[in-house]
Amino acid sequence: MLIGAMNHPAEDVISEIKWMAALGLEFVDLTFEPPKAAVWNVNTREIRDALADHGLPAVGHTAYYLPMGSPFESLRRAAVDEFKRCLERFAEVGVEWMNIHPDGKAPLHPDNYHVGRNLQSLEELLPFAREVGVGLMLENLPGKFNTVAQISPVLDALPELALHLDIGHCNLITETNTGDDLIRTYSHRLKHVHLHDNKGGNADLHLPLGCGTIDIAHYVRLLQTRGYDSTITLEVFADDRTYLAHSRDILRKLWDEPEMEIPSTPATPRSKTN
Repeated sequence: MLIGAMNHPAEDVISEIKWMAALGLEFVDLTFEPPKAAVWNVNTREIRDALADHGLPAVGHTAYYLPMGSPFESLRRAAVDEFKRCLERFAEVGVEWMNIHPDGKAPLHPDNYHVGRNLQSLEELLPFAREVGVGLMLENLPGKFNTVAQISPVLDALPELALHLDIGHCNLITETNTGDDLIRTYSHRLKHVHLHDNKGGNADLHLPLGCGTIDIAHYVRLLQTRGYDSTITLEVFADDRTYLAHSRDILRKLWDEPEMEIPSTPATPRSKTN
């Protein structure tokens, strides 16, 4: 299992790679989104060289607000075109998997409409992704795409599409954490994981591990029992990287020592929005 973090899209990508390497992280969750990390601002050759210099692989991440399910066809087409540009740039970097967030932001439309529009966009993207050699992963999102029942119409219709599981999201806008069902149902499709803590409700706080209500140890063990042994991004959004380092140590010990309990965590930091 590799532990990584995401570059801040408002910071220089190369500088972000350098501090992640210095912190002892093992891969970069590379996001291509504005303002500074958008595809039109990045130098993919420099990024590829920086990753190679530090011995860091990368997983591709895209902006969560691209409207690929929009009822406005021109906006949906624009989102698909932007995803294609991201796929091209990630291929140049050497990334093997890129995530996509499903879009459910169309008021007054039923759930099956959102499913259909997302399927339409993904069906257009998959052949292009195959052509450039980058796999596509769908990330679960609170609200309309966060349970097996909600996400299965998309995943079951597109066997080529992988799952990117965000365990923090599984704890939001739901009576019970949906991570257990998603892992047990789709562990064979799971290619990447995001891990962070929160306190339920609808606030995506991105807290350090142990600062919220998620049973982190339970989900680490469940991933292991289902055979997952790939990349886990710590989405701990705090100005002080002590919290990220502490979460890194917790995750590594939990993974390597199954009987370990989560140690005490520093005071909860002010969170950033994703």
